[in-house]
Amino acid sequence: AFKDLESKTEMFETGIKVIDLLTPYVQGGKIGLFGGAGVGKTVLIQEMIYRVAENFGGVSVFAGVGERTREGNDLIHEMVDSGVLDKTALVFGQMDEPPGTRLRVALSALTMAEYFRDVEQQDVLLFIDNIFRFTQAGSEVSTLLGRMPSAVGYQPNLADEMGLL
Repeated sequence: AFKDLESKTEMFETGIKVIDLLTPYVQGGKIGLFGGAGVGKTVLIQEMIYRVAENFGGVSVFAGVGERTREGNDLIHEMVDSGVLDKTALVFGQMDEPPGTRLRVALSALTMAEYFRDVEQQDVLLFIDNIFRFTQAGSEVSTLLGRMPSAVGYQPNLADEMGLL
């Protein structure tokens, strides 16, 4: 359970030399990948899922928030080809689905990751692609509920939603 987690600083070796050297990840920490469309964020995520499954025997959970059908299909085929699909949980809320569905996808993936961590006692790598689409779905739900947006246009409960995540 969360209360049983130890607070220690340990580096997570991804096996991707450029990441381990320039931007090492802290085990149990959070990190974001930012970049424009088509620069390789999803390719990097796929490589990390493969390395975690092959090198550490852990489980990866991938949440595709507002993904295109093609992207999800490509990801599944990549995982089948590399043999890591059995060590991965995938959950998608596609771009054409209602905003409530897209909003809940990231939280569903988080619940899955907590299950693998707490019940199965496994190391878990959680990926959420894309956090902006999570925020955008929350904004759409807020608009549908008739809530007044903040001064900068986001939903009034944005901090609560991000806190839940």
